[in-house]
Amino acid sequence: MRASVFALSLLVATPAAAEQVGNVDVDWLGNDIVIEAFADPKVEGVTCHVAYFDRGLIDRLQKGNWFEDPSNSSIACRQTGPITIGDIDRSDEGESVFSERRSIIWKTLQVKRIFDEANQTLIYISHARQVQDGSAKMAISTVPLYNSGAAGN
Repeated sequence: MRASVFALSLLVATPAAAEQVGNVDVDWLGNDIVIEAFADPKVEGVTCHVAYFDRGLIDRLQKGNWFEDPSNSSIACRQTGPITIGDIDRSDEGESVFSERRSIIWKTLQVKRIFDEANQTLIYISHARQVQDGSAKMAISTVPLYNSGAAGN
């Protein structure tokens, strides 16, 4: 099932490509916690790691919900080199820097970047985006820009 969700995600343009860097088995049903890394495409020197739950085949058979994974996710973003900010959206809505399908049609794991200019901080928030019944499950990570001189770039 994971392969088909991945294949469908290739059909949708994503702002950044992620690389799987970890896979933790959580039970005998084949459920895993997957950890992916991606570089912010418009902010050089920032890398984010996103962790999410990937349901196994047995769990899908037992629960009867074949086509969707839970909305839970976790994110951590860090400076991994000199920071250079490109042409980013500076509105309070921010912009999407990463998205990945969590169901065949309705749900997407999304990471948005918001620039808190007053505090010289990049804010990254991961959440599930759904057509209806939006989820309040989210995670946030910040990257301070002090002493980097990056905000003016």
